Amino acid sequence: MTDAQPRLVLIGPPGSGKTTVGTILARRLATGFRDTDADVEELAGKSVADIFVEDGEPHFRELEREAVTTALATHAGVLALGGGAVMDAHTQSALTGYAAGGGVVVFLDVSLAHAAPRVGFNQARPLLVGNPRARWAELMEARRPTYERLATLRVHSDGRTAHEMADQIHQEVQA
Repeated sequence: MTDAQPRLVLIGPPGSGKTTVGTILARRLATGFRDTDADVEELAGKSVADIFVEDGEPHFRELEREAVTTALATHAGVLALGGGAVMDAHTQSALTGYAAGGGVVVFLDVSLAHAAPRVGFNQARPLLVGNPRARWAELMEARRPTYERLATLRVHSDGRTAHEMADQIHQEVQA
């Protein structure tokens, strides 16, 4: 692994704790934290929800692909990807290559029952509009095989605090 690659990459559905756990891990590892959704918002100059409404999901996915590609090549800290980023073929290939080179891809797995209170299923999550619980379950069913295939480490977050998950990941990464 080169210095320009992340220490680890967090993947998983909305509500799995990627941002919270990633921030804690970055602090523990004395490194930076980066979230590709925040990169997309900065690039577009508007929120993810506004990008979906004003420009459409295909445009968002293009911006997301660019943000992930850039972050994987330039960020040396902890990186969190948006929940759907892994569904892009280019991103899958990049993550597979990153893992093959010794990179750590952590799948934060969570059930709907535990994700719901974290996500709140608000309108800021455009893919969950309508029946948020049903949409989350559909998205997770479609994405789970990809999360599992790309992950080098799987951490269950149900009933656990962000600090407990960060402890487990930190121990695994240091081992």
